Amino acid sequence: MPRITLLNTVAATLLFTAIPLVASAQTASPYPIKPVRLMVGASAGGGTDIIARMLAEKFAASFKEAFVVENRPGASNTIAADLTAKAAPDGHTLLVATNTGQAIAPHLIKLSFDPIKDLTPIALIVTVPNVLVVNQQVGAKDAKELIAMMNAKPDRFTFASSGVGSTQHLAGEGFKLATGVKMTHVPYKGSSQAHLDLIAGSVQVMFDTTSSAMSQIKAGKLKALAVTTPKRAAELPDVPTLAEAGVPGFEMSTWYGLYATAGTPKDVVARLVDETNKILRLPDVQAKLRGLGGEPGGMNVEQFAALNKSEFERFGKLIREANVKID
Repeated sequence: MPRITLLNTVAATLLFTAIPLVASAQTASPYPIKPVRLMVGASAGGGTDIIARMLAEKFAASFKEAFVVENRPGASNTIAADLTAKAAPDGHTLLVATNTGQAIAPHLIKLSFDPIKDLTPIALIVTVPNVLVVNQQVGAKDAKELIAMMNAKPDRFTFASSGVGSTQHLAGEGFKLATGVKMTHVPYKGSSQAHLDLIAGSVQVMFDTTSSAMSQIKAGKLKALAVTTPKRAAELPDVPTLAEAGVPGFEMSTWYGLYATAGTPKDVVARLVDETNKILRLPDVQAKLRGLGGEPGGMNVEQFAALNKSEFERFGKLIREANVKID
């Protein structure tokens, strides 16, 4: 082939190869073009709010745009999720959610959106263990002693939660199924309110999150008997797991994740995934999440999407077996 023809062929090949790249760059969605809302289904000051505000600060620095936390508490964290699911699918409305709203509430409340189909998973932020705590008057040294006391006096024990359908509530119901003990559920409007009665002795037991219970445990006002996760919590290394205490096969934790509205452009989702993972690797972020008693998320987006589906099914099964209902 003559040299000039060969050069023309190579030039043409390079030109046509570059066209899709140019087109892709031209059609990439500019993001963000205005302040981004971070929706939170809980009140200010709680674990979800703390995590959302930490993310908002880091995102603002990365994207050079404001990220504003909006608290929309109520309906088992589903009000914020509903607003996100119905927002414009452009990445300017995001949701910081927990398994309470994503995997439990849909089995208890009639929703006008589908948490699996209408929300796009971005990243698992942190997983926080639930911990079995009792007040000092109970006297049990470990979970085995507590179970023996419950069997001896089946009408004596009550367990607190932060509300019907919370992970604290489901943990208590799961514990009853796993052990055969009897306890009466007493729901509160939040962990802090439940702690007052738990410490006073009006209720005896709670399966609280470590992020909520840690200060009371360290102050000696509540006694931690077991964590409901496969391995011990880093912040409570001397507290055994329920499996170690002789109750295998039952696990409960509270996880927090970031979501976008379904239909958000793939390149915007990819940018959010990338930036969130960068943020989760920052030493100060890891320290803050571990300070809540949690384990920073380490899943890719496919694994997090699979977790959403599996947890949705697992909690649905538990709710049916325990016959949990919202009056």
